Amino acid sequence: MRYAFIERHEKVWPIATQCRVLAVSASGYHQHRARSEAPDQPGRIRDMALLVHIRAVFTEMKGAYGWPRIWRELVARGINVGKERVRKLMKHNGLQARGKRKFKATTNSDHALPVSPDLLERNFNTPEPNRVWAGDITYIPTDEGWLYLAVVIDLFSRQVVGFAMHERMTRQLVIDALRMAWFRRRPASGLIFHSDRGSQYASGDFQKQLKVFGMLGSMSRKGDCWDNAVTETLFGSLKVERIHGMRFGTRRAAKDEVMDWLQFYNHRRLHSTLGYLSPMNFEKARANERKGLGEEEGKAA
Repeated sequence: MRYAFIERHEKVWPIATQCRVLAVSASGYHQHRARSEAPDQPGRIRDMALLVHIRAVFTEMKGAYGWPRIWRELVARGINVGKERVRKLMKHNGLQARGKRKFKATTNSDHALPVSPDLLERNFNTPEPNRVWAGDITYIPTDEGWLYLAVVIDLFSRQVVGFAMHERMTRQLVIDALRMAWFRRRPASGLIFHSDRGSQYASGDFQKQLKVFGMLGSMSRKGDCWDNAVTETLFGSLKVERIHGMRFGTRRAAKDEVMDWLQFYNHRRLHSTLGYLSPMNFEKARANERKGLGEEEGKAA
């Protein structure tokens, strides 16, 4: 009954609004539409029905996914469809992920503070969690002024394990992000923390915090963004997939949007480097894999 009401009024009110008012699932409604449009083809979902699913995923991901991720998401949801078919349907219906853009760097390495050696040398792959973290800062414009975001990423799973936001780009900003990461993960001593040569990371207070946590500092070469490519990629995805084109009246509004995207990124966003798993699902899969190997070794012993 509720689905029928929504279907009759699709051109009057947005589907998402109707679903919220009527207390029904938006994904459930789209599945209902797909089933009703293809009742006579159990073996192959029709284009119109498939397009409903594609639009549902595209909208749910807020335009962040191109056809490869849309196809993988559909397959994960039990919809057996070829990737070329998804690509063509999206192209013909104007469904395209937001394009890449260049953004201004925030690093200020023009200082006399001591810098750490580059311990990574662009080797961003690590076999275990909590072995190597990377940190960086970016900015988001609002009508109230800049909002600065600092993150800490575990290079094992590309998960954002710590972050902080503030109206000023200070050393306390990066210290707060590091502290969040440490309290969440409690890594063993010897973890490598990699960053650029910015004055915030080179400051005595931040370096002291690294020592307190038993971490080793590592820094990129001067002016080379590729030495911290993982964080650069994260910020590019945040801005292209969510922030670009949005206007924030307040810093609070920008913070809410950033936190929502970080939650989506960690829990749901399919990451090509991780075999199209989200960072958290990648960690869970690897943990289960190691547990299974341990049980096998125990049986063999």
